[in-house]
Amino acid sequence: MKICVCGKGGSGKSTVVALLAAAFRDRSKSVLVVDSDESNACLHWMLGFDEPPAALMDLAGGKKRIQQALRAGTAADGESAGAGVLAQERLRPNDLPENYIRRVNGLGLVCIGKIHQALEGCACPMGVLSREFLKKLQVDDDEVVLVDMEAGIEHFGRGVETSVDAVVAVVEPSLESVNLAERIKNIAAGTGATFAGAILNKVDSGELESKLADALRRRDTPMLGKIPFSHEFVRSALDGTAIAANPVAVEVRSLVDSILSVLRAPAIS
Repeated sequence: MKICVCGKGGSGKSTVVALLAAAFRDRSKSVLVVDSDESNACLHWMLGFDEPPAALMDLAGGKKRIQQALRAGTAADGESAGAGVLAQERLRPNDLPENYIRRVNGLGLVCIGKIHQALEGCACPMGVLSREFLKKLQVDDDEVVLVDMEAGIEHFGRGVETSVDAVVAVVEPSLESVNLAERIKNIAAGTGATFAGAILNKVDSGELESKLADALRRRDTPMLGKIPFSHEFVRSALDGTAIAANPVAVEVRSLVDSILSVLRAPAIS
C-alpha cells in the first residue's frame, strides 16, 4: 500500500506522516517513508533518525543526469521522458544500498533529494525520480509506503501520484488549506489513485473542528478525522526531537482505520 500525504506548506504534512508511520507500525506493518519534499529538512528527526539517508538523486546519477534524460528522451505512450533513471525494473527496499536508506525497528526512510543552493534549477528531476521510484517499488500486504510530498500541487503535474494507491490531504485551520484540499481531491481523480480524504491538523477546539468540517462538506471533500493541536509537537519542532504519538494516539488510530476502510471499499462504477 502506497499513500501520498499532500497539503499546503506549513500544514503539518511531515508531522502527519510521522504519526501515521507510528500507527501503522503498531499494527505490525513494515513502514517505508519516502521524503519527496525537496525543501523540508526535518523529516528524519521527526521519525527518530539522527541524520537523513543519502539522496536517491545521487544513486540515479545526479540532477544533471536526469535533466539530460528529460531533454533527450521521448515516449510514444505519453509518459514523461526520463524513464530508466533507476536501472532495475522492480525495486524492494532491501535492494537499496545501505547508505541510501535508514532503518530502525520496522521503519525505513529514503530521501529523493533536496535543493541545497541558489540557482540549482527547478525540482522537476526530483518529481521524475519520485514517480519512477514509486512505480518500481514493490510492496507486500504487510508493508506500507508513506510519501511526504512537496507543498502544493505541482507534483500532480509530474505524475507522482500515478504510482500510489491513495492520496491524503492535510488541512490546517485556514481557507487556503481547505481550498487546496478540494483541488487535491479533484486532481487526484485523474491519477488513478483514490482520494482517501482530508485530515484536519492543529485543531484546538470543537468549534474549530466543526467549522473546518463544514467547509470541507460544502466542497464535497470527505474528512478522515483530526489531529488535535499539541504543545508537545511544538516543543519537538523547536528541539529537533522525534514526534511522540502518545498525545494523539487515539485520533491517529482512528485515521488509520478510516484510510484502510476507504481503500477496502469496492469501487463505484
